[in-house]
Amino acid sequence: MTLQIDQVTKKFGTFTAVDQLNIEIEQGTMYGLLGANGAGKTTTFRMILGLLTPNEGHITWRGEMISYATSPHIGYLPEERGLYPKMKVEEQLIFLAQLRGMNKHDAKQALTHWLDRFEIPQYRTKRVEELSKGNQQKIQVIASLMHNPKLLILDEPFSGLDPVNVEMLKAAILDFRNDGATILFSSHRMDHVEELCEQLSIMAHGKQLVQGSLKEVKRGYGKQDVRIHADFDLSELAVMPGVEKMTPSIEGAVFQISEDIVAQQLLEEAMKRGPIRQFVIEEPSLHDIFIEKVGNAHA
Repeated sequence: MTLQIDQVTKKFGTFTAVDQLNIEIEQGTMYGLLGANGAGKTTTFRMILGLLTPNEGHITWRGEMISYATSPHIGYLPEERGLYPKMKVEEQLIFLAQLRGMNKHDAKQALTHWLDRFEIPQYRTKRVEELSKGNQQKIQVIASLMHNPKLLILDEPFSGLDPVNVEMLKAAILDFRNDGATILFSSHRMDHVEELCEQLSIMAHGKQLVQGSLKEVKRGYGKQDVRIHADFDLSELAVMPGVEKMTPSIEGAVFQISEDIVAQQLLEEAMKRGPIRQFVIEEPSLHDIFIEKVGNAHA
């Protein structure tokens, strides 16, 4: 087991930020931690890093408590970006790399590699404040990657990046995972989590509502979507037994169903009314699961 969070609780006075959290992440796994603002994600990250101490439970990485001695093996991208605006990019990144145990020569080599990979070598001698927010974000990302960490914690890594740069960062993260790194990240973008993560947890008010593999989470939701494209009104099918919700679309409608057999019944009823151009059974989206679980927790 690479990273283990065992029955961890963190309180600030009478407020419980994280409540009996359990997470186990194997080496080489990408794990998504999801939740609305205030769910406890950042507090969890800070406890993993040793910046906060749990009131209950314990956190270990490779069987040991995380300490200053393990910091060269850990990369952290905080949600609150922390660059020095007056420093030049090269000076700043070399300084941060040296704090992670790199010597200056290796830091310069890594800096050149990552500036080239993120297509910003021209900003090497620029002050951070001269860069756009997106390019500042890329510099912050490089700071978390350039010492080649084996445990990578990314708090909202894609915020502030355009789609091209999001894909660039995804590729870098996947390379780290494929090289055996353990990666834990939070994101408000469910599509990113579905694309990247083998395992995930959904949190609300500090409590863990859902955990498991992406397949297990979707299977446990117990609902599917049926998409029907037709040139006639499908609204009558919304009242069929087993149909929980119907959402009209430009080309037809999407039906949320509670059992597999309802899909066949929907198809049969739709075909009685006219020709069907498309019929697709879709697995539930992580977005739908998140909205329902977190919405119920806030109700």
